[in-house]
Amino acid sequence: MSNDPVSREPFTILFFGRDAFSCKVFKSVYEARDIWHSLHIATNPDVKTGRRGSRLDISPLKTLGETLGVPVHTIPKERTAFRRWLPPPPFIPSNLNETVGAFKPSQSHVLVTASFGRILPSSILGLFPETQRLNVHPSLLPAYRGPAPIQRALMAGERETGVCVIQIGEVRRREGKVVDQGGIWAADKTVIPDDATFTDMQDSLAERGGKCLVQVLRNMLKGKAQCIPQAPLGAETPHAPTITAADSAINFAAQTADVIVRLERAIGHQRALSIPHVLPVGRSVSIFGLRTIPAGSPLTSGMDSMCPGRARYSSIAKQLLVACAGGSLLGVDKLQTQDRAILTAREWWNGLKGIELVKDGTFTFGHTAEDSTSGISQTSV
Repeated sequence: MSNDPVSREPFTILFFGRDAFSCKVFKSVYEARDIWHSLHIATNPDVKTGRRGSRLDISPLKTLGETLGVPVHTIPKERTAFRRWLPPPPFIPSNLNETVGAFKPSQSHVLVTASFGRILPSSILGLFPETQRLNVHPSLLPAYRGPAPIQRALMAGERETGVCVIQIGEVRRREGKVVDQGGIWAADKTVIPDDATFTDMQDSLAERGGKCLVQVLRNMLKGKAQCIPQAPLGAETPHAPTITAADSAINFAAQTADVIVRLERAIGHQRALSIPHVLPVGRSVSIFGLRTIPAGSPLTSGMDSMCPGRARYSSIAKQLLVACAGGSLLGVDKLQTQDRAILTAREWWNGLKGIELVKDGTFTFGHTAEDSTSGISQTSV
């Protein structure tokens, strides 16, 4: 698939997005003044969050758009209402009701999405030419289709990833038409550094995605853009489902230290890693500032034969050391008992000792369920 080889006038672009990834992609488009005649943003409404709505959550893309003087259109909060929502002119004629049967999308109009988080209904897609509905997706499709491609790639320990500019099609699951299935207009591959976090990769891929998008739009204006079908899904093609609470639950017997450290880098920005129900009264414990202790390190002395979940405090490392699957060892900087403040490893360890949960200099995560009725209802950890 390609555009007709004819030079065209710059586009009028409607950009759907919300977060930091969206902002970086949008800025690339905004700065490429040769590809657009006018820009519009569609984004999420302000939402009250926190206890009793004490905080107002404002879309970063809305803030950016207002700063740059770009018109910002707010979509409805409710998904059912969004399915009936339409953007304002110039993307629809003012007398749309009179011209429903005769409406034809303008060849100068382009729809772009980047980390928008909602499926666009056919009523919106139909306002734009089929080849001018574009999505910037941070993976090398068809790998990691879905809403959490960066997190899932980091969790899996992938050595490389990338970004694609793809065509947006209607989602009709009964007909096998799913999200992120469209043809690819551009792709850019990159290496994932060993210590990369979600934020690192989000920034890198957004920058690459913005450049790809701008080049696609320039090629479209020149009639040189080319779109190729995605490769078919294979049995081993990884997917990228939404991150849930289950993803953040730690099981030292099943996960190595490397796996747990990768998990923190992947999802620690959105969910604290937690060891469920390991303290009296069934309290969970969250852990922060994680690192793998290298094999052969002096810190591993005396830990080699410990079962997964056994922990001791190291005054040398100033960390809690926890034995994990495969004989690996995890270092933990800070911990937070459920409904308590975040403490340094030393503070948390001293609290454990204060309620006599440290035995022979160690504590075993997951072995305190029998203490839940021991009468210890308040702890300092």
